[in-house]
Formats: sequence, C-alpha cells, structure tokens
Amino acid sequence: MRKWMMLSAVCAMISLSTGCRADIENYQEHPLALAMVERLVEEHDFDRAELVDLFARTEKKQAIIDAMDRPAERVKPWHEYRQIFIQELRINRGVEFWRDNAAALERAASEYGVDPAVIVAIIGVETMYGRITGGYRVMDALATLAFDYPRRSPFFTSELENYLILTREQGRNPLELKGSYAGAMGYGQFMPSSYRHYAVDFDGDGRIDIWDNTTDAIGSVANYLAAHGWRRGEPVAVPALVATDYSYEQLEWNELKVPDVSLAELEESGFRSAVPQDAMLAAVPLRLEGEDGHEFWLGFNNFYVITRYNHSYRYAMAVHQLSELIRERLGREAS
Repeated sequence: MRKWMMLSAVCAMISLSTGCRADIENYQEHPLALAMVERLVEEHDFDRAELVDLFARTEKKQAIIDAMDRPAERVKPWHEYRQIFIQELRINRGVEFWRDNAAALERAASEYGVDPAVIVAIIGVETMYGRITGGYRVMDALATLAFDYPRRSPFFTSELENYLILTREQGRNPLELKGSYAGAMGYGQFMPSSYRHYAVDFDGDGRIDIWDNTTDAIGSVANYLAAHGWRRGEPVAVPALVATDYSYEQLEWNELKVPDVSLAELEESGFRSAVPQDAMLAAVPLRLEGEDGHEFWLGFNNFYVITRYNHSYRYAMAVHQLSELIRERLGREAS
C-alpha cells in the first residue's frame, strides 16, 4: 500500500503533458482515476465505492494507444483510403439497409432536411450498417486514453465522464458496452458526449438506443448533421475543372474550414465546377491524391458538415461518394 501511496504522490505532481507511465494494468489506484472519482462524487453524486470498484475492473490496453498513433485518416493517401469504403459489398448492403429502413430514412429526411443517402453512407462507413461496431470495452478504451495517452487526455477524460453519466442515465453496465478503440459506440459510432447531446428517441419508445435500434440510429445521425448546419437540398461536393495556370496555393486551402469563397471567385483562380451550380454558392477547393495523380473537387457547406462527424476530408469524401453510389444502385434496381 505504501508503494501505491508514493506512486500517487509522484504522479499527482507530473503534468498531463508528460503523463504517468507506470505499469498500471487497471485503474484502481491511478491518481487521475482517483481524481475523476472525486469529481464524479462531488459534482454528480456518484457512489465512491462503486466507482473505485469499477476502475479496479477497468484495464489499460496498449493496443488502443498503438491504434491511436496510426489512424487510416492520417497515414493513407486518398486512393488507398477510398478502397477501404468504396466496395461492392458496402454499396449492396447500403441498398439493403435503405430498403429495410425506408420509412425511418424518409421521416429523417423530412424532419431534419438531411439527405437519406448520406445517413445510410455514414452508418455504412462507420460500422458496415451495424455489423462492425468495435470489440473493445468502451470503459477500457476511454480510461486508457484518458489516463495513459497524455496528448489527448483532456478530451478523453471528458468523454469518460460523459460515458459514466450516460450509462447511469441509461441504466447500463459500463463494463458491458463495446465500441471502437477510441470509445465510439453503436451504429453511428457516437462518442459519449455526442450521444448525450445528439442521440434521439426516433421511434418514440421512451428509450434512446443507437446500439440495437436502427430507427434511433438513423434519427440520431440526422439530428447530428442538422445540428451542425446541414442545408436541405444543397450539394455536398462536385468534381472541379482546373485551369493549367490555377493558383491553388493563393487560395490558402484548408479542406476542413467553412467554405467562404463563392464559385464565381474560385473560377477566377482557376477552379470551375464540372457540374452547373449557383455561382454564389460558397465552396472550398479540394485536391486529393488519386491513383494517377491529383483529383480536384469542390466541397460545399454540407461537405464541411460531414467533417464535423469525423475531422477528415478523406472521410467526408468517402461518405459522399458512397452515398452517391448507393443512391444510384437503389434507383437502378427500382426502375
């Protein structure tokens, strides 16, 4: 016991920027976990003994830390990233998911103004329509990243607190739920804070469930996109034609910023929509690493909104292209 008291005192003096790297397999005595216990007891009226017992059964997972350091969004060029999600199987299962949930998708489009094809594509990219929702205990994932991943400790500490509050609100055992290595959950892979803010009881049964209820999952994804500024009926992205002397660098390109330059202005810099659009629509120019060289696109407000779901322009483009392929396949089979 004296050894752990000394460790706690040492760790308490180490800043989050460096972290405490002791070989702690569970979090019963971890100083950051103990600090969280005190906050939850004082601010949210949790039972201290129950939390201590919970952290004693929560395990540090080095595989989660390793995965955080090599996400596909950062290490793969676009043409390789695209191959992960743009596949016949994912398109066909997207059509199947749309047919099976047509009523919920139609209502989500009506109430939230969100394109149903994009809702389907996000669920397809995130979990293959609920088939791959993650194999890590959410509690282990969030605790590992909160207490042993200093670079993003503040974010995951907040998410872990939200998770514990959420599971209490839902009457669920926090050690039973599984998700991604980052702690994302359910059909739409919501983080706990997103679940608490944006998940909805879309079927009206008095319970919000994005783990097993496709109707709630569809409504929740639509609500998330609407809350982040989705604009009904506007495009997501279109291919761009570029002049041979286009001034790409002069645009101060940032694929994750809110579009603030009109198509008319972009055309003066050498970017022109390959599909007729309102010249006053704002867009951001996109340059992706294609298999045979650069691909040029224009991303609109709704493209930016998709990047609020996952902060990667490759992710947003994968969702967009998958949504268009699913829509096309569904229409072709229906005709």
